[in-house]
Amino acid sequence: MTVTTEALPGFPFASKRVEIGGHTMAYIDERPEGVSAAPPVLHVHGNPTWSFYWRSLLATLPGDGLRTIAPDHIGMGRSDKPALADYPHTLARRVADLTAFVDALDLDQPLSLVVHDWGGPIGLSWAVEHLERVDKVVVLNTGAFPLPADKRIPWSLQAARLPVVGDVAVRRFNAFSLGALSMGTGRLWLDAEARRGLLAPYDSPAHRVAVHAFVQDIPTGPADPAHPVLTRLAERLPLLDEHPVQIHWGMKDPVFDAGILDHLVGYLPGAEVNRYPDAGHYVLEDAADRIVPRVRTFLGSPS
Repeated sequence: MTVTTEALPGFPFASKRVEIGGHTMAYIDERPEGVSAAPPVLHVHGNPTWSFYWRSLLATLPGDGLRTIAPDHIGMGRSDKPALADYPHTLARRVADLTAFVDALDLDQPLSLVVHDWGGPIGLSWAVEHLERVDKVVVLNTGAFPLPADKRIPWSLQAARLPVVGDVAVRRFNAFSLGALSMGTGRLWLDAEARRGLLAPYDSPAHRVAVHAFVQDIPTGPADPAHPVLTRLAERLPLLDEHPVQIHWGMKDPVFDAGILDHLVGYLPGAEVNRYPDAGHYVLEDAADRIVPRVRTFLGSPS
C-alpha cells in the first residue's frame, strides 16, 4: 500500500513513481526552469527517514541549475510498503534497487550523490561500482564499512534487532522513529515541522516493516547478510577519493561518532570535512543553515 503524505509543511514536492523490482518506488525530481540537461544530484536517505529529510536541498538546488532527485526506498516514504515476506529488505537488494532506479532515469551525464545514514552504504555501494557515472559526493553521518573492531552498537539498537522486542517496540509502538526525534538531534527535540514530516509515512505497524528490517540488517559480524556488501564497499571506497568529496558530520551522533568519522576519513583522506559540534545524527535538521550553503557552493564549483 502506498501512503500519501501530501500537504506537509515545508514539503511542497509532488512525487513521481517508477516500478522497481515489482514494487512502486516514489521519488522527487525537481528540475530548474529553462534548463534541458541540468546536472543531476541524487539524494539517498536512511532509516527511519525518507525524501522529506532532504527538503532544504530540494528547495534550493534547482535554483542553482541542478536537477534534484530524491527516491524513497521500498517500504519507506511514499513508496510501496510490502510485507516482510514480499520483499527481502536487505542491503544487497537496496543497492540493486538504486542501480535499477538510476538506470530508469536514463541520465546522459554523471551525477552527484548526497547520502545519509543507510543511504551511505546504499548510495556509495552504487558509486564505487559506477565510478565513471559519479561527479561529486556529499556524505552526512553514515558508515561505509563493517563495524570497526573497537565499536559496538548501542544496547537499544541491539534490543531492537531482536524479532519479538523489535516487533513490539519498533513496529507496534513506533519507538525507533519516535526515539530518533530526540536522540537524533543535538537539541532537546526536533521542531514540529520535522517531527510531523519524518513520522508521516510510518503511521501504522504495517507501514513500519522496513523501519524494523533496516535495524535488523545492521551487521555486527561476518555472518550477517549486510557484512559482505560493506566489506566490498570498504575495499573500493578509496577509489572515490579521486572525486570531489564533501563531508558534513554532527558530532553529537551517538552511533556515527567522531571515531566513525575518523575511520571514514581514513578511506577518503582528500575529502573536505565539516564538523558540527552542536548537531546530532539528523545533522541536516540541526545545521541546515550552515550545510546548505556549503553544499550549494561545492556542487556548483567545477569538478
